[in-house]
Amino acid sequence: MDAAQVLEWGRDVLWTALLLAAPALVVSLVVGLVVSFLQAMTSLQDQTLSLIPKLLAVALVLIWTMPWAMHLAAHFTQRMLLQLSEVVR
Repeated sequence: MDAAQVLEWGRDVLWTALLLAAPALVVSLVVGLVVSFLQAMTSLQDQTLSLIPKLLAVALVLIWTMPWAMHLAAHFTQRMLLQLSEVVR
């Protein structure tokens, strides 16, 4: 096993983690911006007001993207196990 292979595995791990986290992070960002805009328009400055819409939106997105995320994680695991079996030989 050489350094290039280790770097490739690290890149693959980081890319997969980014893909798995992206939907929840993007939705949280968008909902936070919308709630902040509405708070600025209505002069409501309660910081806890944005928590519930963010939680609900992120939960819905995680439920909606769960099949895709499970497929991505299973495919990643299969690739890593196949590459690991090649290294052990």
